[in-house]
Amino acid sequence: MNNKLYLDYAPEYSEAIKKNIYNALFERPSLQAMLPDLKGKTVLDLGCGSGEHSRHLQSKGANVTAIDISQTMIDLIQKQNQGSLKAYTQDISKGLPNELDESFDVVISGLTIHYIKDLTPLFSDINRVLKKEGKFIFSTHHPVFDLKSSISGNYFEQELITQEWDVIDEPVEVSFYRRPLTELFSAITRADFCVTGLNEGMVQNEIQKLNPATYKRLTTKPCFLFIECTKK
Repeated sequence: MNNKLYLDYAPEYSEAIKKNIYNALFERPSLQAMLPDLKGKTVLDLGCGSGEHSRHLQSKGANVTAIDISQTMIDLIQKQNQGSLKAYTQDISKGLPNELDESFDVVISGLTIHYIKDLTPLFSDINRVLKKEGKFIFSTHHPVFDLKSSISGNYFEQELITQEWDVIDEPVEVSFYRRPLTELFSAITRADFCVTGLNEGMVQNEIQKLNPATYKRLTTKPCFLFIECTKK
């Protein structure tokens, strides 16, 4: 799915998420807290954007491959990268055709899979490229959080939702899929993964100082899901 926020406004988005609340102070710390020891490990970053997660992975000693659908994002990550990094453009909804079987210890994906209608090709290929007992760790929208934007009001129906986000201080339309937990976990089990970890995010105290209303929202209502899957 092509979203203008990550294509036409990639530089502005890259700058905005370096220090903002939902990405920098909520999503990234929550996902990164689930990661195992990465020293010397091979890690695949799916939907890498401008590389905030990738740079963290490198700082922990990982050998990183980063993939994004936006060439502008790939250009940014390559420009900002300080170490050895493989980065390229790929529509991951069609799988990972350029990656070899059992070549990664860990696959991560931050706030990306809700842009994909059918998760089966991607999840199956993630399982293929992971080594035995490798980890797939990802974050995504919480289906309860997105239910308020549902057109049908039916929690159990997959829906394409379009909203205006002001991440870059001006409204930009973004479209994504809302799906029930049943559909998400069915995709995980069909790909032969075991769910070995799940949480709904860690809210940093710094958020309370910056924006008490957002802090209250994040500590009382679900926003994102963080899931760890292990290859059998």
